[in-house]
Amino acid sequence: MTSNSQPKTTQPKRILIVDDEPNIIVSLEFLMQQAGYQVHVARTGEEAVEKIGQIVPDLVLLDVMLPDLDGFEICQWVREHPEWDPIRIVMLTAKGRDVDVAKGLAVGADAYITKPFSTRKLVAEVERILAEKV
Repeated sequence: MTSNSQPKTTQPKRILIVDDEPNIIVSLEFLMQQAGYQVHVARTGEEAVEKIGQIVPDLVLLDVMLPDLDGFEICQWVREHPEWDPIRIVMLTAKGRDVDVAKGLAVGADAYITKPFSTRKLVAEVERILAEKV
């Protein structure tokens, strides 16, 4: 039996990993690819700003401590552009003090996860945040 309707092919969600630590990038890249996401990487704040404008990711995994612009500045910059409202931002950082978490959420992060983190919990959080976006 044939059908006239074509199966829907959906593009995988785009995730931008922003971190300057090579070991973290490699593990996050592998983890997100295994979960079925299209992964892009930026190693500096400036590179992150450039890539966000180019690829408009669905979600950014954003380190706070970067060599030039920090993650707070990048998050705030994204939130100042209404056309990027759909971009979800997960701050992923070793800065786990309450004041840092509060600052991250205040500048517009959707979630704030401290390192070290559970890979299973991170994937679950990414999936939850992207599901909310729909």
